[in-house]
Parts: sequence; structure tokens; C-alpha cells
Amino acid sequence: MDKMKVTYEVMLGLAAEMVWDEALRKHRSEEIYKEIDQALASGDEVAFRSLTDELKTLS
Repeated sequence: MDKMKVTYEVMLGLAAEMVWDEALRKHRSEEIYKEIDQALASGDEVAFRSLTDELKTLS
């Protein structure tokens, strides 16, 4: 029974880590979209390209 408990705790930890990673990815994506909007508004092509490249790596 102890082995099942350990396995369950490990699985629960992995699930929590997956949820956390997804939340961080979503938050960063939202930040990048805002920064892309700012780069477009200011005409900063270098920042725009850099941010869109970063956004692609998150997907």
C-alpha cells in the first residue's frame, strides 16, 4: 500500500507541475502579446521580430 501512496504522490506532483508550467506559459504569452503591440505602435521592428520568435518557441 505504501508503494501505491508514493506513486500517487509522484503523479500528483507531476500533474501540479504541468499545471504550473502551463500557467507560466500562458502568462508569458500574454505579456509577449502586449509587448508586440507596443513594438508595433512604436515601429520597433527588431523588438517585434524578437518577440514573435519568442512567442513561436512557447507554442
